Amino acid sequence: MAGAMHGPKVKTVTSPFNFDNTYARLGSNYSQPQNPSAVVAPKWIAWNDPLAERLGWPNDWRQNDKVLAALAGNTHLPGANPVAAVYAGHQFGSYNPQLGDGRAVLLGELIAPDGARFDVQLKGSGPTPFSRGGDGRSPMGPVVREYLVSEAMSALGVPTSRALAAVATGEPVYRNQAEPGAVLTRIASSHLRIGNVQFFAMSQGGEGLSELVNYTVSRHFPEALTLAIAANPNATAAGVLLDKVGQALASLVAQWQGLGFIHGVLNTDNMLLCGETIDYGPCAFMDDYDSGKVFSAIDAQGRYAYRNQPGIVHWNLSVLAQCLLPLLHEDTDTALGLAQASVDRFPEQFGAIHEAILAAKFGFDAFSTNDRPLVDQFFRTLSDDKADLTLAFRWLTEQASGDFDHSPLPELFEPSANLLSWQGDWQDRRDRNKAPSEQSIGSMQRSNPTVIPRNHQIAQAIADAERNNFETLHKLNKRWQNPFAWQSGDNILAAPPIAEEVVQRTFCGT
Repeated sequence: MAGAMHGPKVKTVTSPFNFDNTYARLGSNYSQPQNPSAVVAPKWIAWNDPLAERLGWPNDWRQNDKVLAALAGNTHLPGANPVAAVYAGHQFGSYNPQLGDGRAVLLGELIAPDGARFDVQLKGSGPTPFSRGGDGRSPMGPVVREYLVSEAMSALGVPTSRALAAVATGEPVYRNQAEPGAVLTRIASSHLRIGNVQFFAMSQGGEGLSELVNYTVSRHFPEALTLAIAANPNATAAGVLLDKVGQALASLVAQWQGLGFIHGVLNTDNMLLCGETIDYGPCAFMDDYDSGKVFSAIDAQGRYAYRNQPGIVHWNLSVLAQCLLPLLHEDTDTALGLAQASVDRFPEQFGAIHEAILAAKFGFDAFSTNDRPLVDQFFRTLSDDKADLTLAFRWLTEQASGDFDHSPLPELFEPSANLLSWQGDWQDRRDRNKAPSEQSIGSMQRSNPTVIPRNHQIAQAIADAERNNFETLHKLNKRWQNPFAWQSGDNILAAPPIAEEVVQRTFCGT
């Protein structure tokens, strides 16, 4: 089922890009050829020069008219082989046997100067064979949100897809009302998802599954497979994939929890096998602490609430394990045992990483079971006080360091009587650290940001962008690239929202 061309004829331009297209070469069972749909009046919203440099993007091709045309979908990049990939997925617990890139086109895999391989994808680039009746376009709001949050997440040290560029299309997108359209150029180590495995294991009855697993492991985990076979000649690519994905996702969700990040749509088709965060539609960071916090307008039952994220990711991993059973071992019972053992390691893996993150955030040299009541009491106090999560941890950091110079924190955060009472027990615990105080303070300063992508600030950037004013987007993006130190103006940029600025619901834009 080949994708049809839409809009004006697409031209090819010349440039020295080092594209490869290994996924496209897997064949029509995995993806369908699909050109982006050209747009009428493309205009720059944002361009990520540091990422372009990382990718080896030619200097004379940075944010010029040729690049604008290519990333709007109006021209071809030489060497690119645009395709739309097919996948399936559990969406809010219900299996959809065929999803796929309904509003995205994979241009190809760009080989960076250091040999690293990155997918280059246009999101919002028009209909594909998998659009299921949709227009394949994206409103400007979700593009602005994903650009800002994915780049902020990268600066915070969280594995994530990246945003190379955002382009306004000059055309309306119709949702509940007409909205300006935009296209995001998304970069990822790959866009392979648990949902890709599901499609071949569940929807296709296993046909093509082995090829996909071998491809994924050879692309992302070749060294792990070599080591596994050296240790056990019976090791399989499927076993390596399950183990490595479990480790990566345990680390990823632990980092989300440490920052108060709520993804919003943790469907299996939104979980990358490489362990990077992707699909920032209705995501949000918490302001005041609430373990049951939900922002996504489509998550009516709170399935993907903040406190549920580790359990949901564990469940998603179990779905991957079920899909891989036929490839783990020819004996069903043995395969089940291998899968169960791998999946059962997830809680311990998550717990160890999360406790290490908490130790750094609280200024402990290590985390022990004896620390749990103290930590739990801190979060209960924040919940009771409706206190800001990010500023509370930064307050701890400054209490530990005694460095209050150039800090706007006193005008941003006032600890409650209960928190001040808790502080004494926390200081007693830190006094028992075996590591030097400077070491734990450094860990706190590197773990507790001064600024995060605040929902109300993103909402303002979106509102301004919809009026063709991108200054707020650029200002916020620049500030969020250095999230662990105070800067001039943070008395405003680090402030939580006032009552009328609070964002209660976020939307994915489909």
